[in-house]
Amino acid sequence: MISNFETNKVYIAQGLNSRAYCQVLESLLTTLDQQHVEWAQLPCTSSPLHIWARDYMPVQVSENKYVSFNYSPDYLRDYPKYKPDTNAILSELGLTVIDTDLVVDGGNIISCGDKAIMTDKIFRENPHVPQATLVDSLSQLLETEIVLIPEDVFEEYGHADGMVRYMGDDNVLLNNYCDFDKSLHKKLLTALNPHFNITELHYDTYTDKSWAYLNFLHVGQHIFVPMINDKLGEMAFRQIIEAYPKSQCHPVLNCERIVNEGGALNCSTWNILTS
Repeated sequence: MISNFETNKVYIAQGLNSRAYCQVLESLLTTLDQQHVEWAQLPCTSSPLHIWARDYMPVQVSENKYVSFNYSPDYLRDYPKYKPDTNAILSELGLTVIDTDLVVDGGNIISCGDKAIMTDKIFRENPHVPQATLVDSLSQLLETEIVLIPEDVFEEYGHADGMVRYMGDDNVLLNNYCDFDKSLHKKLLTALNPHFNITELHYDTYTDKSWAYLNFLHVGQHIFVPMINDKLGEMAFRQIIEAYPKSQCHPVLNCERIVNEGGALNCSTWNILTS
């Protein structure tokens, strides 16, 4: 699979242009421009309800191979207006994809080169598919080994991108579960240790927003860290810098509004490798 280290272009939903989110959009675009990162806005996402991008856009497996999953998350079952017309977006972008009926959100796929980390929510989302068959199908579609971790049951969406991120060379960065959820922390270490070397964030305190700092945008050698108005920001940013010594880390201010909506910069972007 294409990893974030290999990507060079960022797409952002047009819904962030709305007044409610204009501050975070301005902060993000200014920071992208300062680092000369190419960006564009996704077509057919002009509704102010369409502020996210990652979950419904296809997964890039190689430069010319994209896999599009069935975007039917349980958390939007009663809110269909939050789902943009993915087919229209792909048509406007001129992308050809491999379609599958498997229900998977893009935020639940952490590309780690020859591996992909996903939470076991995929089993709840696809109850009609035997578990072994599901994992094998995902492995074949994504051309990678699937590493499953337990979902955080206190996180509404069941995604991996607020739990763990890839650092390169079989190293991963884990959220600070050691500070507040010893049981899940132990299960995560058990699931990840056979495949990766683990670095852990650690704040010696609990906040229900700690996942947001790990939900950064990683494109090429640049990491854009969402900053919110709490006391952990400086500690989180410093530890992410230490975890990615070969990357340039940049704070993106004014992210409180999107974080309060349940996502951060990885959720609100879709980055790919273009020629």
